[in-house]
Amino acid sequence: MRIAIGSDHRGFALKEALKELLAELGHEWVDFGCQSEEPVDYPDIARPLAGAVAAGEYQRGILICGSGVGMSIAANKVKGVRAALCENSFTARLARRHSDANVLCLGAWCIGQGLAEEIVRIFLSEDFEGGRHARRLEKIRAMEP
Repeated sequence: MRIAIGSDHRGFALKEALKELLAELGHEWVDFGCQSEEPVDYPDIARPLAGAVAAGEYQRGILICGSGVGMSIAANKVKGVRAALCENSFTARLARRHSDANVLCLGAWCIGQGLAEEIVRIFLSEDFEGGRHARRLEKIRAMEP
């Protein structure tokens, strides 16, 4: 699977660790930044990554900031993106199964590396269930400009 991954400075260390996990799992990834712990603005990372996922260049995206909230807000401004902030395995599983989330957002201040890795594994392995959930996604798509 092709994965787009990015973070702001607060999520940099976790992003670097997750890139190693993605390689171990056999996924191809592209790093949308940032490249150090020098301060950056999270929308500058979220927008191009979300756009690339929405355009179909990547099957999934992963965004990381301090809380995960800023990245999820920014990514969800891009038409076709369904970004989900997940802090446990249950929400990661349902984000994929019920909401067909295509961008995972993580808060580096909120979860440790071990839990982040578990969430990523689930997010990348779960499939969308369709059925009644597909009807709901159509209603969400109709809300987009």
